[in-house]
Amino acid sequence: MKIKNLSLAIALMGGIPGVALASGYHFGSQSVSAQGTAFASAAEADDASTIFYNPAGMSRLKGNNFSGGLTVVIPNSDYTDKGSVNFLNRPTGGDNGGTFAPSAVVAPSMYLTHQINDQFTAGIGMFVPFGASLDYGGGWAGRYGITKIDLMTININPSISFKLNEHHSFGFGISAQYMNAELDKASDVKTGLLMKAAQAAAAGQLATAAALQAAAAASGDGSIKIKGTDWGYGFNFGYMFTLNENTRFGVAYRSAISHKLNGYADWNFSQSPTAVQPDLYSKHPDSKASVDVKTPESLSINGFHQINDKWAVMADVTWTRHSQMQNIDVNFNTPSEGDFVVRQNWRNTYKVSVGANYKYNDALMLRGGVAYDQSPVSDDSLRHPALPDSNRWLFSLGGNYKFTKLDSLDFAYTYIDFANANLNYKDACNPSGNFIPGNASSGICTGNGENTKGQYKTNIHMLGVQYNRAF
Repeated sequence: MKIKNLSLAIALMGGIPGVALASGYHFGSQSVSAQGTAFASAAEADDASTIFYNPAGMSRLKGNNFSGGLTVVIPNSDYTDKGSVNFLNRPTGGDNGGTFAPSAVVAPSMYLTHQINDQFTAGIGMFVPFGASLDYGGGWAGRYGITKIDLMTININPSISFKLNEHHSFGFGISAQYMNAELDKASDVKTGLLMKAAQAAAAGQLATAAALQAAAAASGDGSIKIKGTDWGYGFNFGYMFTLNENTRFGVAYRSAISHKLNGYADWNFSQSPTAVQPDLYSKHPDSKASVDVKTPESLSINGFHQINDKWAVMADVTWTRHSQMQNIDVNFNTPSEGDFVVRQNWRNTYKVSVGANYKYNDALMLRGGVAYDQSPVSDDSLRHPALPDSNRWLFSLGGNYKFTKLDSLDFAYTYIDFANANLNYKDACNPSGNFIPGNASSGICTGNGENTKGQYKTNIHMLGVQYNRAF
């Protein structure tokens, strides 16, 4: 199967998330039942989605269990430009990116467990761990940094649990993760021609300088599209301690997964003056491209306590090692083409969630929760328009309705409120293909040297429904 057809097949099977709901590129929702408590319910382990949150929780499930969910994400994000400029410190012009976030997207999750005997339970899960999708268009003020990004991942996670005794359970899983990414950006042809004209004038080549200035006056932006795909592999494990029938605690770990995305880079200068197009295509030929990406590892500690027949409370603290993401460094298979570098320098983060269940009657249980999630972006100068991330609060309501002894339906609504995100990102390259002194060591590079300045205001509505069956 060709890689492009494989990409399409997995996209149709797994769905493409629209925005990052949790910190960094984390999609954030792998279970609708967990969503109802703002993802505080890892130690509850009440359905097959425990495969993601803590595989040791499978030891609590009897027989066979299936959970399949759909999450609808409705983002609302606005960008206001605050004076973006090009390398020559001149306004880039352009709009605020319009409705750059998709109006709505749907992402699924599916889990299945099978109790082998009183001690062992096996299971498999498929979910969307990371994702982002933004399309600003070619006319926005920050186009020299990015015009479009699409990141889609699918994780297939076979797992097994072992119940040592009534108090101690362990779980282990292996992840096969597919990643497909695309990044598009504009090329500042006008500034590049003006810089060449200045160099020609300084060398006394006045006719050449005049021709370059004329071309710059007539020029439009060029563009580059970078795409890549890869499979990566990792693992996860969990431990669950059951104090008694009402109280339990869990610890869960997910490893980092290393990807080397291989693909291509396509340049387009069709909007530039015909006279300079051969020179531009010669300097920037289409080529193969690759980038190394390492998804962050995480460690969670959680607890669950059934207070009485009606009420239960739960909490979760998750630490994520986002500091593994430093730079996104795209390498081109062309000696004359320097790397395209997006500076990230992320920090490690914490997410804290608390939630509760209320048993209304034998058929209906209601849920609620609140969470605070840190952003890995530590500074406005490191906030890139590919991921205008910020700290956020999550407020969730949900429930579970049992319509037979074996079948139930989970439903959840979450409102995510992001702190206003200020952006002041300066590219360390320049249109002549050299690093700006003081911003990087030395050598050639690919970039525009732009300074994108603006502010994002974002909130997200998230609706989920999940069908569960025990059989």
